[in-house]
Amino acid sequence: MSDFHLSDAAATEALGARLAQTLPERAVIQLHGDLGAGKSTLARALLRALGVTGTIRSPTYTLVEQYALPAGGLALHLDLYRIGSPGELEFLGLDPAEARLWLVEWPERGQGALPPVDLDIALAVDGDGRRCRLDARTAMGRQWLAAIGMT
Repeated sequence: MSDFHLSDAAATEALGARLAQTLPERAVIQLHGDLGAGKSTLARALLRALGVTGTIRSPTYTLVEQYALPAGGLALHLDLYRIGSPGELEFLGLDPAEARLWLVEWPERGQGALPPVDLDIALAVDGDGRRCRLDARTAMGRQWLAAIGMT
């Protein structure tokens, strides 16, 4: 586990870029934090660093946004804040085999219906910046954190 301070939005974006540079073949990231903690900022930065162009929308109202990755595969960005139960995820028509990257905001609302998590990221407002905690949940997640120097 790694716990550190992100001084501003640029530092959050830099973390997203570092994660993108070392992205494993497939990964599931769960993003935790209150409204305004920086979850969507981090997800957007990661997607941009992976080469996604055009508008990157927050999935707050759509629940899921899908992005084709230039290197192949799909990135799924989910915001589960508005679902009532994990069973509702099956109505989204998500195909885990197609997704190279899962970015899941409010993952506790989909507990039991999501693929196993590789990396938990918790963000919290901390003065003008953010407090960030990275917690690897799999061996691949631990290798990923080591690759970005966060072990």
